[in-house]
Amino acid sequence: MKLTIPEIARCLALPESTVNRWIRQGRMPVKRVDNTCYFSQAALERWARERNLPYCPPNTDQQTCGQPPQEDLERAMKRGGIHYHVQASDVESALRAAADLVSELSDEQRDELFQSLLARERLASTGIGRGVAIPHPRTPATAYAEPARITTCFLEDPIDFNAVDDEPVFVLFVLLSPSVKQHLHLLSRLAFCVRDDTFVDFLKSAPGPADFFLKITEFEKRLISAGY
Repeated sequence: MKLTIPEIARCLALPESTVNRWIRQGRMPVKRVDNTCYFSQAALERWARERNLPYCPPNTDQQTCGQPPQEDLERAMKRGGIHYHVQASDVESALRAAADLVSELSDEQRDELFQSLLARERLASTGIGRGVAIPHPRTPATAYAEPARITTCFLEDPIDFNAVDDEPVFVLFVLLSPSVKQHLHLLSRLAFCVRDDTFVDFLKSAPGPADFFLKITEFEKRLISAGY
């Protein structure tokens, strides 16, 4: 079967830029020639199913495909909870402490999560700058992230996280999602918040839960009005 990049993006309900990047990286069972994709529909459906991504065949109404609703940022953050004065001296101890604070996990799952976070961090820092890091596993955490959650950890002391701007990290948002689509959705919402100077200054005060979630609600309303 052959489709254009925009068509295959619609089938997977993903941004065209993401589809382009994944094809370039060899992460999708698709061959691209110019702007046309060549693939086996069965292979692509299987690939999407394994990653909890929706797949709607061409010329199919997407509303009939049973796509999961996009997760609400505030709900994901409330589900994950907020932790203060988290003790850590380096990246590894910060990830270990964060994994131990994720609720509703067995000791075995916490250890598995820690190893996943550490493996991802060794590829490249999840310190996105401005004192913020968003640790996450390399692949969807289907065993313990249904539904998605974001656990917020305010560190007792900022640490060197090898962030892109070399600024020490003072807060971690541990992002766990059951699918790539949910991960990208929540990641883009968090990035929107962190790009705002007033939001970062607010985070530096380590606000209490009531004020924290009120601010998240405020920013989520901005996202909706901006069409995100």
